[in-house]
Amino acid sequence: MSTTNVGHLGSPSPRARENGWRLACGLLLIVAGILAILMPGIAALSAALVLGWILLIGGGIEIAYAIQTRALGHFGWKLTSGILDLVLGIAILVLPLAAVASLGLLIGAFLFVGGIARVVLSFRARPMRGWGWVLLDGILSILLAILIAIGWPGSSVVIIGIMLGIWLLSAGAWRIALRHPPG
Repeated sequence: MSTTNVGHLGSPSPRARENGWRLACGLLLIVAGILAILMPGIAALSAALVLGWILLIGGGIEIAYAIQTRALGHFGWKLTSGILDLVLGIAILVLPLAAVASLGLLIGAFLFVGGIARVVLSFRARPMRGWGWVLLDGILSILLAILIAIGWPGSSVVIIGIMLGIWLLSAGAWRIALRHPPG
């Protein structure tokens, strides 16, 4: 007997329901991604605030864990880790634009170092077919890093917001594309 997309009494099968939920989630993520690209400042600020709350709550939990397990050893390290997370969370919540600016600078540094590494890699791979694509990627990464540095800290808001938007679009797209086969 073959399985269909309809279960008992005409209700959708679990696979069809999962596909439906994945489609709905994907569409919502795509809408959120488009909004983040259209409003990168709000997206970057939202991302910083969410990160701040995660660190604040996580730091509090780490401190409580350190106190509860102080007899098991490494109390100082656990407590220090919790305090650092808590303080960083508070700092991000109090100064979210500074957090966004810092993230933008980190992304720029990552792109610059990664770009240099890919340029070097491209010359080492030079006899191979397609080595020019590696070189192009490296050069574009370096140029983007320079643009971030020139516009920093103002460029941070746009960079974080647009990157968040692109990530949301990508996350939505794969959720829509990934489906269980019928049957």
